[in-house]
Amino acid sequence: MPAIPPHLSYTRDHEWLHDGRVGITAFAADALGDIVYVRLPDLGATVTAGVPCGEIESTKSVSELLAPADGTVVEVNAALAEEPGLVNDDPYERGWLFKLAVTGTPDLLDAAAYTALAG
Repeated sequence: MPAIPPHLSYTRDHEWLHDGRVGITAFAADALGDIVYVRLPDLGATVTAGVPCGEIESTKSVSELLAPADGTVVEVNAALAEEPGLVNDDPYERGWLFKLAVTGTPDLLDAAAYTALAG
């Protein structure tokens, strides 16, 4: 399994959150296969933790993207429209999905707990 960045918080559904920035984990990106399309929430949209807010389509399947926290979408990664494979290539940096103004967080996992879950 790829290294799990220690500074991020994780959901049981393989999303990560850090300073409002949201993405999926390398584990999820690897499981999905080659990502060909990403539908992100609209700017200004209100999202709720654990509730679908977008989709990630790969050559294998279409998966719902779940919000890792409650909040309002304040930025989306526009680069993914042209290059959705960034999520596969660099899920923790260039392949981030969107940024939230977080209003509430559920119980998120630290890197050790996520490693135990995904390992």
